[in-house]
Amino acid sequence: MTVMDRVVEVRVVGYRHPDAVALVDRVQQEYVERYGSPDETPVDPAMFDPPDGLFLVAYADGVPVGTGAWRRTAVRALGGSAGVEIKRMYVVPEHRGTGLARRILAELEDSAAAVGADLLVLETGLMQPEAIALYESSGYVPVDGFGHYAASSLSRCFGKRL
Repeated sequence: MTVMDRVVEVRVVGYRHPDAVALVDRVQQEYVERYGSPDETPVDPAMFDPPDGLFLVAYADGVPVGTGAWRRTAVRALGGSAGVEIKRMYVVPEHRGTGLARRILAELEDSAAAVGADLLVLETGLMQPEAIALYESSGYVPVDGFGHYAASSLSRCFGKRL
């Protein structure tokens, strides 16, 4: 795929891969700017190891520019019985609006379906209207709050059946 005349490749990496760590640090900085603090959801890096999880990094001309991940979850919604939670969706600002986030999301959905998931859930926030727009335009619908921010007035949870 090309994005802004650059060749983009999406690779499976470990959560502790240096490029993943650098991009997770960047998204955490963005959360501080938007919400006043980083995402405090407990995360065990092993949760993102296949087959119970997956972590993707997108590269434009070899430079890491985006991430997305999923991990198994006990959350049930929309009649699904085998769910995964989308985490760490992030595209660096200079690559936003290019379709890269949509591509990462599609690869996460495809890989989750390949391991038997029939439900995707995610949590985002009101201070990320572009994320909400992406998820809604990709077929995600509101679901009951779950996880670390379930009671937060700024949190919004979405789900999609596969």
